[in-house]
Amino acid sequence: MNSDFLGIYISIDDLLLTIGIMAIIMVILFILLAVNMGKTNRLRKRYEAFMQGKNAESLEETLSTRIQQIDQLLISEKENRTNIEKISNTLLHTFQKVGMVKYDAFHEMGGKLSFSLALLDQENNGFIINAMHSREGCYTYIKEILNGNSIIVLADEEREALNIALGKIEKVEEKL
Repeated sequence: MNSDFLGIYISIDDLLLTIGIMAIIMVILFILLAVNMGKTNRLRKRYEAFMQGKNAESLEETLSTRIQQIDQLLISEKENRTNIEKISNTLLHTFQKVGMVKYDAFHEMGGKLSFSLALLDQENNGFIINAMHSREGCYTYIKEILNGNSIIVLADEEREALNIALGKIEKVEEKL
């Protein structure tokens, strides 16, 4: 038996077969829809639990706070680098090496009240102060040191103080 539907001749068997196939496809699509709805509900529940955060704080607020803290840390780190660089540059010109020798200049006073003090920077530039104590008073001299050397002749105690500052010799206490 044939049917004329919109000018197309279709047999009833073909029509029933087509309706059956469409029904099967609709059932399969309905099952897939139900599975997807279940997965979507589970995902939504997980998302809501994730966004709740602890103590009713939202994740967005927590992330925003952490990003602000990171920005502050980056600014602070940049300031620290600048400060460290300034300190390093300043240290190049500060006295970093010290050598001192105490002695009895005139062998009459006792107590080793005279001293030679060498102060040098990283490039071995600086000065030596020599203070000689006697009964009449204290005489102080200063001698400039450039690159670990002096233009003026150094006394033995001054040379020893300079060598201690340069790390050439260890200071040895004299035995009484």
